[in-house]
Amino acid sequence: MKWMKFRIKTITDAEDIIISTLYDIGLEGAQIEDKIPLTAFEKEQMFVDILPDGPEDDGIAYLSFFVEEKEDGSLEVNGVPTDQDTIVAQIQQELNELRVFMDIGEGSIAVTETEDIDWINNWKQYFHQFYIDDLLVIPSWEEVKEEDNDKKILHIDPGTAFGTGMHETTQLCIRQIRKYLTPETEILDVGTGSGILAILALMYGAKHAVGTDLDPCAVDAVAENMRANHIAEQDFQMMIGNIITDKEVQDLVGHERYDIVVANILADVLVPLTPVIVGQLKKGGIYITSGIIDMKEATVREAVESAGLEILEVTYQGEWVSITARRNA
Repeated sequence: MKWMKFRIKTITDAEDIIISTLYDIGLEGAQIEDKIPLTAFEKEQMFVDILPDGPEDDGIAYLSFFVEEKEDGSLEVNGVPTDQDTIVAQIQQELNELRVFMDIGEGSIAVTETEDIDWINNWKQYFHQFYIDDLLVIPSWEEVKEEDNDKKILHIDPGTAFGTGMHETTQLCIRQIRKYLTPETEILDVGTGSGILAILALMYGAKHAVGTDLDPCAVDAVAENMRANHIAEQDFQMMIGNIITDKEVQDLVGHERYDIVVANILADVLVPLTPVIVGQLKKGGIYITSGIIDMKEATVREAVESAGLEILEVTYQGEWVSITARRNA
């Protein structure tokens, strides 16, 4: 399948109005490339496999729109036959009209042809089976090799929005969970995503797991990965909601219930989360955090200690940090 790509160079302040304007002429589903830092709310949506901060915002943005080519090379927009020159002329006209009352930057239009755009599945070519110590992590689209049949295996399909376990932050959490786990462990995974941490805890012998996430898509992702790893429905309860601000979610999760709470979330979210999550921990319970870039270690340390928790360990992998603490009696 081939697509015609129309890429506009503009400024970040003009993104929304250009997308809205071109939507009116039938160009939908814009791909946005810019360097705008994440907002606090957007950071709350990120739970695992977190990337470091990006480059400084330079105010430049690129907006790309894609039009599918027919087998004969022709184009259609909203079911109406058209061609490349007509689309470019329409875009240019809309941009010229916007220039009258606002700054849109350069406003140049580049046209290229690309093949087989599959935003849902193309990323899979970069994710292959790998080891975390003696644990084999394998995606749903790969087969287990015969020589690996006797190993502990996690089957994972992260979907499009959640982590795979490849990131250092996830691996730091996994090692700490395994260290403190017992057959009686009740574990709470805040920011569950694909469910990898809670599922692994159950695979290594935890008694029961609860997960919370802000994204409703996590429900299906977790259910699929539970099935792939033969986790019984009654062993893993999934909840959607903001445990930091929503008292109802806090009550549903339960107070002084958990032997381990794990949170693989950005440092800026761990700070308000930590004093809340203390109430979910049993006395003597273990709090495992990660998602902490090394420059934020002191900030999270202070939040953990201010919440009355005793720091037991600080572990590192690459530029990422995990802090493990305990709620004392």
